[in-house]
Amino acid sequence: MSTETSFSPCLRLHADDNILVARAEVSAGASIPDSPQGFTTSERIELGHKVASKPISAGEPIRKYGQVIGFAIESIQPGEWVHVHNVEPGDLDLDYAFSADVPAPPDPITGRTFRGYRRADGRVGTRNYLGIVSTVNCSATASKYVARAFDEGLLEDYPNIDGIVPLVHQGGCAMQFGGEDHQQLARTLAGFAQHPNIGGYLVLGLGCETGQGSFLVDSHGLVQLEVPGRASDPIPLVMNIQDEGGMRKTVDRAVGVLTEMLPEINAVERTEIPVSELILGTECGGSDGNSGVTANPAVGVASDMLVAAGATSILGETPEIYGGEHLLTRRASSPEVGEKLVALIDWWKDYAAKFGAEINNNPSVGNKKGGLTTIYEKSLGAIAKGGSTALKEVYRYAEAVTAKGFVVMDTPGYDPASITGMVAGGANVLVFTTGRGSCFGCKPVPCIKISSNSPMFDRMSDDMDVNAGRILEGATVEEVGEEIFDEIVDVASGKQTKSEAQGIGEEEFCPWSIGPVL
Repeated sequence: MSTETSFSPCLRLHADDNILVARAEVSAGASIPDSPQGFTTSERIELGHKVASKPISAGEPIRKYGQVIGFAIESIQPGEWVHVHNVEPGDLDLDYAFSADVPAPPDPITGRTFRGYRRADGRVGTRNYLGIVSTVNCSATASKYVARAFDEGLLEDYPNIDGIVPLVHQGGCAMQFGGEDHQQLARTLAGFAQHPNIGGYLVLGLGCETGQGSFLVDSHGLVQLEVPGRASDPIPLVMNIQDEGGMRKTVDRAVGVLTEMLPEINAVERTEIPVSELILGTECGGSDGNSGVTANPAVGVASDMLVAAGATSILGETPEIYGGEHLLTRRASSPEVGEKLVALIDWWKDYAAKFGAEINNNPSVGNKKGGLTTIYEKSLGAIAKGGSTALKEVYRYAEAVTAKGFVVMDTPGYDPASITGMVAGGANVLVFTTGRGSCFGCKPVPCIKISSNSPMFDRMSDDMDVNAGRILEGATVEEVGEEIFDEIVDVASGKQTKSEAQGIGEEEFCPWSIGPVL
């Protein structure tokens, strides 16, 4: 963003842009001092929307952030609104230039710590939950019944336990045994069961499903929590409704099993841990035209700071990288890493085509109302969450993230499914930017909500944790990015997020299913 001193109602983001972005609602006839001669708006321009700053001919590229976000379908004059009525995505000719601009490592940040849970195997959690891992939709109701039995009265004697989370979903059967969908679901369920924010868990199935609990245990080496005094009679790891004699008997036994775990789960205490142990998952949802101007770049600053401290930051939503992937391939640590990313983009093109869809038909109704016109514009703003450091690795959905630094995980753009994959991969804290006002939580991992504009932050103050809209009012991206970094450390140390305060986060567990339902 430019460092202009005058408080124009519209922002120029790059010298090469032929549009400006409204930082507040601009009335028709407003004078915009963008150049020595300036121009006047010919119609009302809403917050986050674009206005032409110079004449644009039909077929000419529309530029935002110095990048092409689409092409004019008619002549556009200075002061005119630029949006879906006069812009089409068109085709981009991107130069991937693999690893041509790999940045030097950032100056290290040392000495920063947070108060987290160090597990026996060395992994680090930011919360302490018990999990009920449902293998199939047929055991979802039983899992919820078990969780409901642990009301606040039952847990009040265990202050170090954040709650019981039922990990229920709509799949688990009608898929090819051992096929790609089965493997991905098992990887996701195992990622949650083994997550450092889960102190203990029980796998709960029906008994006849394709996604057998035994397959999950054997393929991912799941082990049960050891409870003192039960060495000769270990707590079961998997329970199936059909084997236990039905719903009521299963629920009663599962409640008893989890109750025995409570003292052991509660025994952990927070301790000082280096910030380098954090794995940040980043997401944007309900985005608007200012998400890529304020909230996402500020998260990018926080991401860079985490990387400088030796931590990991994950960028997901592959379909919302499309059109901006060339900016990531250039900073890939090796051509092989960049080629992995391009292969994902190609896979998504083929995947969408199989269903008669196009990934460039992405911005939602709310995105468009907020000022986003094309998937290219949305993607360029979204990847700003990844900051400016080298791209170290590219991961499959729900794959365990082991690299330090900035990485990409292949997830869909749908927020619950995307975040589910990053948490399964090990993310122990989340940031979620929004311009329209997404209400999201994700037990067992805390999710920090960041608003791209002040009107929405004020309107939804019970849901938003940080207001990046202050950038439109004079704060710098760096200032807000440092605020987000501090918030990440505080939340990782136990500070409750707005979504946690409202109990949000159980219904958002959403494993991504990619195959046919058989």
